[in-house]
Amino acid sequence: MLLKILVCFIAGIGAGLGTGFAGMSAAAVISPMLITFLGVEPYMAVGIALASDVLASAVSTYTYGKNKNLDIKNGLVMMVCVLAFTLVGSYTSSLVSTTAMGNFSTVMTLILGIKFIVKPITEPKSRLQSSSARQKFIRSALCGSMVGFICGFVGAGGGMMMLFVLTCVLGYELKTAVGTSVFVMTFTALTGAVSHFAIGGAPDWLMLAVCALSTLLWARIAAVLANKAKPKTLNRVTGIVLVILGASVTVVNLIK
Repeated sequence: MLLKILVCFIAGIGAGLGTGFAGMSAAAVISPMLITFLGVEPYMAVGIALASDVLASAVSTYTYGKNKNLDIKNGLVMMVCVLAFTLVGSYTSSLVSTTAMGNFSTVMTLILGIKFIVKPITEPKSRLQSSSARQKFIRSALCGSMVGFICGFVGAGGGMMMLFVLTCVLGYELKTAVGTSVFVMTFTALTGAVSHFAIGGAPDWLMLAVCALSTLLWARIAAVLANKAKPKTLNRVTGIVLVILGASVTVVNLIK
């Protein structure tokens, strides 16, 4: 019992920091830890992780929105496309072998972390500032479709793909990118959690409660700190968090 609570709490710390600082999905941290250290069945571990992500992403969205670091209009467009094309990607993956892409999310986490440390993003790129509302709508729809398809095909990486697209492709500065990312992830995590529990049955309620509360607490702390930090400092802190989480998940995956 004590080991279960300890593992879930530590997993929640990593997931919460990743969510609050970088809009990262809790599934990237919680799932491998529950599978490796507690022997939880993988499908149920992902369900618990997604359920933990819902409240953490919601409270992070509130914090970023309160500080005006959230693009709801284009975020809604992206969310609809992500949800739709996740189903398309999931169906496609059932027809094709995806073994070679299994570590996609972890690699993306490490690369993005190094990128934020080496080359911080401190303000919106010119292509975002000069874009019309119609151009932003089309780009959000296309990028949401791409992120959704990749997430459905690979089965992971939603938060990291979203952050990469918002900062590197669409040109958002980091705070607005994270705020918009957690907004989208709130609804995608809720959809995923409901479907997992509907198919796989009820979860271990103690595990879910500890993971969810720990993730919520640390996501709130991280989001508050992130919105107060200077852009360059936030980039580097976010980069360090991503590199540590990416390396930790790699080690956990090697252990199992």
